[in-house]
Amino acid sequence: MHRMRERDAQYHTYADYLIWSATSGNEVIDGVAYVREPPSPTAAHQQIVVELCAQLAISLKGTPCRVYVAPLDVRLPKDKGTDDDQIDTVVQPDVFIARDRIKLDDRGMCGPPDWIAEVLSPSTARYDRTTKLSAYERAGVPEVWLIDLVHRTVTIHRLAAGRYTRPVVLELRGQTAITAVPGVSIDWDRLPAGQA
Repeated sequence: MHRMRERDAQYHTYADYLIWSATSGNEVIDGVAYVREPPSPTAAHQQIVVELCAQLAISLKGTPCRVYVAPLDVRLPKDKGTDDDQIDTVVQPDVFIARDRIKLDDRGMCGPPDWIAEVLSPSTARYDRTTKLSAYERAGVPEVWLIDLVHRTVTIHRLAAGRYTRPVVLELRGQTAITAVPGVSIDWDRLPAGQA
């Protein structure tokens, strides 16, 4: 199973990341560099990501929103500015929706997506639930889904007044609406057999 480990004790920015991050899956959160260790995500993980992306692509057709999947850098600037040496958080969410295309450039996205889904792996679940979720909250991501294939649940975090409210935990069955993107939902019953 892959896991995230701290690269070193130095403070890193996106400019540093561009120099040393030769593989996908590496991230920087609040200046701390995290490196994904092999192996790659499981086939079950990837099947869920593909199905989410397929459902969302159909649902978003004709809207200004688009769906994206990792590896795609999402830079989350703070008050300091948007220059590469001022951004100290860059992540690669499993799946995300972006409405504001002005945030997109040839290097990924600069600013918070409208919705993020992370498919939890046993080795990275803690990192996703703590480190990444805190970064998403600080950046103002309106809605984050943490999909747990082991327990067959989705934990939904929604932003209100700059903080995530008490999460909602649902079973992976039927349909679940994405509140941050009205009119869009995920049909868990369409997931590959044995995955939900």
